[in-house]
Amino acid sequence: MNHSKIQRLTGLAIFTAIVVILQIIATFVRFGPFSVTLTLIPIVVGATVYGMGAGAYLGLVFGIVVTIASIVGWDLGGNALWSASPFLTAAVCLFKGAAAGWAAGGVYRAVGRKRPVAAAVLAAVVSPVVNTGIFLLALNFLFHDFLVAWATAAGADILTYVLTGLVGVNFLLELGVNAVMSPVIARIVHGRLHR
Repeated sequence: MNHSKIQRLTGLAIFTAIVVILQIIATFVRFGPFSVTLTLIPIVVGATVYGMGAGAYLGLVFGIVVTIASIVGWDLGGNALWSASPFLTAAVCLFKGAAAGWAAGGVYRAVGRKRPVAAAVLAAVVSPVVNTGIFLLALNFLFHDFLVAWATAAGADILTYVLTGLVGVNFLLELGVNAVMSPVIARIVHGRLHR
């Protein structure tokens, strides 16, 4: 193996460990029935440094941890969905994570040559949008009965529940953390590319 392949494998191994550890910790930080996703930052950094495939891989690792948390009951909302349909729950967890990482890498690739700082910021914003967007679409189309039940239990209509209960707190926290961290992401990526 040449030096760049070893460096890439080592970097991906480190990012993999960070994703696993952060997601396990984040599983116990929740607002509402679902955990907050703090692992998008290392996924975005990995995607910007190593490309779309690496982003998808790191997102898939994130999805695997979320699936395991849903199975064992650490993620209460995920556990309810798992009880209803294990296959669909696993598919949604894996797909939304991989898509979020892939999209971050794609945005960085499209914009990064001309504007690396702007590309890192955009990648950091796109990742939680894709992750949450796919999750909400899956809830609406695959687990609609759960969405209705959760909204009813919260005393709200579906739109209000989605905007205040699901998107409002979790998504805004994820987006905020990524937006605040995006200058750091930009510096890491910019420093990595100019060594």
